[in-house]
This record gives sequence, C-alpha cells and structure tokens, in this order.
Amino acid sequence: MKIYLAADHRGVHLKKRIVKIICDLGYTAVDLGSFDPQVSCDYPKMAYQVATRVSQSRQDRGILVCMSGIGQMITANKVRGAYAALCYNVASARLSRRHNNANILVLGSKFVKAKDIRGIIKTWLTTEFEGGRHERRINQIKKIEKGMNI
Repeated sequence: MKIYLAADHRGVHLKKRIVKIICDLGYTAVDLGSFDPQVSCDYPKMAYQVATRVSQSRQDRGILVCMSGIGQMITANKVRGAYAALCYNVASARLSRRHNNANILVLGSKFVKAKDIRGIIKTWLTTEFEGGRHERRINQIKKIEKGMNI
C-alpha cells in the first residue's frame, strides 16, 4: 500500500516524522511536499494532490498535515472518492476507519500530541472498515457525491 503525504508549510516538520513512521511500519511513503517550512504555500493544492491520487486507488491512502487540519480536510473532501477524517487521537483514528472507511487521515500539527502520533498512524493504517450498518451510510454519502437524493 502506498501512502501519499502532503503538508503545507505549517505541517512540514510533522510530515517528516510521519514519513519515517510509515516506512518503519513497512508501507511506501510518497511525499508530495511541501518541503520548506519557511516558504508559505497554499494547502488546497496539497490536499488536492493527495485526494486525487487516493480517490483513483482502492488500496492506497493519504495523510495530510497543516496547522489545524481543518482546511486540508475540507479541501480533500471536495474530491469524489476521497474521504478525509480529521483525527486528534487514537480513538478518532480508529473510528474514522472502522465506521467511516476514511482513506485520508488529516492531522493538525498544532493539536496532535507528539507522543500520540505513532499510535494514531499505526491504528489508522491497520484498522479495517467494519461494514454492516456503516456500509449503508457510506453508500448514502456516495449518493450525495453524485448529486442524488437520499
């Protein structure tokens, strides 16, 4: 599984740590930038790059980082087939996969505790979608994406 990563300038340092964690866990990290925390960049471009790649794959996932994570999440969720979840702890990471089948993890560098990062990422990468009643809800989301009534 490939993990596509991107961060704006406020998330570059955290993204570097995440790339190492992903590789240590045996996944392939594809770092799409940005790379310099001193050069301001636009987070929508970063989120779009990751969301586009992830939405075109059934098995690959993405991780986005910015200061709050909110803008990255909003942008990524505009791409059909991209399901981005903003997570600040292991419990929210687990539920984003188990109940929502999120394929993009979004982290806010200002709010995620350094001691929790490895656990959040490992949990998010290893938790499977539960299906069942959650499948029905995911299908409703897909209908909304297509402009259909639910």
